[in-house]
Amino acid sequence: MKAANDNRNDELIGRTREVWQPRLGRDLSRVEAKQIAANVTGFFSVLAEWSRADMPDPANDNGGSTASGDEGVCDDR
Repeated sequence: MKAANDNRNDELIGRTREVWQPRLGRDLSRVEAKQIAANVTGFFSVLAEWSRADMPDPANDNGGSTASGDEGVCDDR
């Protein structure tokens, strides 16, 4: 399994260098490419976390709170 992960990492580093070197106008070292990949991954992880935090609770969530607007209403029949 380690060999497969190594190949993926090598492909990611190679692709990162391919994308970012022209934009930076210089050659990137393997270490620099790894850092860029980690930073981009972290950035999108934060965006995904924020997106999940902004999502409303599902309508079928049975978490115990009422969503009907009848909080505090007492029916003494």
